[in-house]
Amino acid sequence: MKLFILSDIHGSITTCMKAIKQFEKSKADYLVLMGDLLYHGPRNPLPEGYQPQEVYELLNKYADSIIAVRGNCDAEVDQMVLEFNISDDYNFLTIGNHLVYLSHGHIYDPDNLPPGLVSSDVFVFGHIHLPIIEKKNDLYILNPGSCTLPKENYPPSYAIIDEVGITIYDLDSQVIKSMDFD
Repeated sequence: MKLFILSDIHGSITTCMKAIKQFEKSKADYLVLMGDLLYHGPRNPLPEGYQPQEVYELLNKYADSIIAVRGNCDAEVDQMVLEFNISDDYNFLTIGNHLVYLSHGHIYDPDNLPPGLVSSDVFVFGHIHLPIIEKKNDLYILNPGSCTLPKENYPPSYAIIDEVGITIYDLDSQVIKSMDFD
């Protein structure tokens, strides 16, 4: 199984289209959306290509392939136009022997992990707009960064998780960070 992880689109059709092209090229089984899909949020600048209507229309075409969690900028009104569920604060699935736990990052984060995670599980979060791969207390921690509003001079990014490990890429498919599973 292969997961394409995307976070913090914040209504930008420009970066969403680039990310969707990379999703198609990757041949991933699922497009995993880590929240903050349509609204740019009150603390963020208006992103380039801010067209939330076009973003939801594009994402709806991939509804059968999407696994998503709710971000702090996602609202009930967003769910009304999306044809896939974004109302859950967390979700999880397995890849090989790894439980992959998904949460936007505004409730759970690396300093406040959800209960029940065990050695070799993968905790995936978004929210902070920074690409991170690390191993902490035998857990793999992933933040794919933001495809629209990256911070600390990182490029817009996404991640892929498969049975081998985790890789973060920029939107041109150049590797930013990578870590193999032990």
